[in-house]
Amino acid sequence: MASASQDPALQLARRLRSLRKQGMRGKRITQEQLAEAFGVSVPLISSWERSADPTLPPPHRLEAYATFFATGRSVERRPFRLLTQLGDEEQTAKDSLLSELNDLRNRALDEAGADNRHSSRDDLWRFPLNEDVTIVCSELPERVLQDRPSTDPEDPDFVALYRYSDLDSLLELHGHIRATNPDNDVYVRPGSLSLEAVAYTSHLVLLGGVDWNQVTAEMLHRIDLPIRQQERPDDSDVGGFQVVEDGALKTFRPLLRTSEGRQVLEEDIAHFYRSRNPFNLERTVTICNGIFSRGVLGAVLALTDRRFRGRNTTHALDRFAGKQSFSILSRVPVVQGSVVTPDWTNPHNILHEWAM
Repeated sequence: MASASQDPALQLARRLRSLRKQGMRGKRITQEQLAEAFGVSVPLISSWERSADPTLPPPHRLEAYATFFATGRSVERRPFRLLTQLGDEEQTAKDSLLSELNDLRNRALDEAGADNRHSSRDDLWRFPLNEDVTIVCSELPERVLQDRPSTDPEDPDFVALYRYSDLDSLLELHGHIRATNPDNDVYVRPGSLSLEAVAYTSHLVLLGGVDWNQVTAEMLHRIDLPIRQQERPDDSDVGGFQVVEDGALKTFRPLLRTSEGRQVLEEDIAHFYRSRNPFNLERTVTICNGIFSRGVLGAVLALTDRRFRGRNTTHALDRFAGKQSFSILSRVPVVQGSVVTPDWTNPHNILHEWAM
């Protein structure tokens, strides 16, 4: 592990701070002015500059720094701005600065590979070394299982996973978490209240909602979340997510259409929630939920699908910098029965965001 003076993450934070204070020929720029130019929050700028445990900016934010400080034209008038076109000399200055900043960031990531101090910042599914992760799945009700003999432990062909709902989400998420955390123990457990006590104090990942996952229902009683999932007493009920916003109750429901006498799902709703674990503040609890199973899968794919996970992670880290808890409700398009990964950077896909 590098000393504090040699820590590349701290070096990058100091460099960004010095650019802001001295990078324009002695012109001191405030965090508020820089945040306005970048279109981000002041706490996010502060998190990149702080002298203890700084956050690593994503690559496109370092490019913004390099663009902004490559030319005095960025501060010629107020509000300060990011230019879209640079002259030859300005472009050369940008390239040089960007190379320096990227080098510090890459060194910080290399260091993180050794001591795992900063790894969680670039992937919300990366957890600190040697900290257990427990994925808790919804269990299918007995009325669904009664025709599946392989769910009976006495059956020679018994398969424990046959009892679980959301198997496509479990397969996708378990593989991603194991690949991202090769030295952590990752467990899969049923969402019943018989879950062993030690699992509650690990990093908890809950798949599915209040209908079939009792652990999700129990956790929602213990966290301050202004979003409620309507229970579906009968499989024919649609249900929805309820949000109180500006004193008014809003309900977000999936979109179905009737085709040849049956209901076809065109759009589900995904709910992604992350906070500290109320049973162990040094661990996290994450909920991936939906009205139907495709909503659960959409919540998972948002941060595992390689085409979208980078931009969605950046959106969450930028949007909720400095927050201990956050929640995103998003649309999940379903085309010919297949789930289309939600893009959180598309405002049309975002139904509701909350943080504290």
